[in-house]
Amino acid sequence: MSAPHPAVAAARSAVRATLADLPPGARVLVACSGGADSLALAAAAAFVAPRAGWLASAVTVDHGLQPGSADVVRLAPARCRALGLAATVRAVEVPGGSGGRGAGGPEAAARTARYAALAAAAHAAEAAAALLGHTLDDQAETVLLGLARGSGARSLAGMAPARGPWRRPFLALRRAQTEAVCRALGLDFVLDPGNAAAGPWRAADGTALRRAAVRERVLPALADALGPGVVPALGRTAAQLRRDADLLDGLAADLLAQALVDGAAVVLDVTVLAAAHPALRTRALQTAALRSGAAPGALAAVHVEALDALVAAYHGQGPVQLPGGVVARRACGRLSLGPARGAATADETQ
Repeated sequence: MSAPHPAVAAARSAVRATLADLPPGARVLVACSGGADSLALAAAAAFVAPRAGWLASAVTVDHGLQPGSADVVRLAPARCRALGLAATVRAVEVPGGSGGRGAGGPEAAARTARYAALAAAAHAAEAAAALLGHTLDDQAETVLLGLARGSGARSLAGMAPARGPWRRPFLALRRAQTEAVCRALGLDFVLDPGNAAAGPWRAADGTALRRAAVRERVLPALADALGPGVVPALGRTAAQLRRDADLLDGLAADLLAQALVDGAAVVLDVTVLAAAHPALRTRALQTAALRSGAAPGALAAVHVEALDALVAAYHGQGPVQLPGGVVARRACGRLSLGPARGAATADETQ
């Protein structure tokens, strides 16, 4: 038997390594959109899973946002079944349709709906792991988007290879390799309009499709200016920052536990927080804000900086309003975070 195509061997090896901790009999779910990345992932999982004793299946999420999506929803599961995977379809409704109302625009709205559907499918399948087809190119795009948002090290750390049920075997593979896998195996893949060289960079309502613009405009310009190694370099940056962020997040969690006076109401000891390094303090404050009910997608650096000012630069300023109807206020050496309607009205004094 001849050796498989190098790209096919790399894809199979990546899936095998990603799932190496699973015992025989574990169930694995593959998210397959019908594009080259996810179809190559489905093919690799279909080959590796039975040989390792895992039970693999596939799911396709139908956003219903693009012309011809019904054809993709029909073809993607059929191709997965031809590979030997049981396949299902999950339809989702994206708020605002192609306009995608929300802070992140249509891409963020579709992503939120997609992950919710995938999580439900993984639960229904009793899957120990859910495989996603993100590549090194996707990782580079994510790092650049995080840089543009100014969201700090965690955002620049990009996508984790494994977090919770999600596994991303292809983060070290290029998009060209997944296309090579499909060609080598004779798999016809769908070309996502957002991935095409002439793809649209704006939604129907004019909202910028940021990832598509980064993919087709920014990364090629960077590669032209800095050389072809820019994508792997961004991937290495993400990996290094992820390790740093994991360490800092762990230390910040310890700080938050030390400062917490009342966990139910999220009341913090200002003295404990003020003595900490700003890198840890701001992380602890961000976690405290989220724990108190602040909206994750809308909580930004400016809000965390305002919280930090209540701790490290306090001069009698009033409460800080956080997205999600949460208010933070300092009183008697305590920083309290909670719903605005339940906030006390006592004077803010040290």
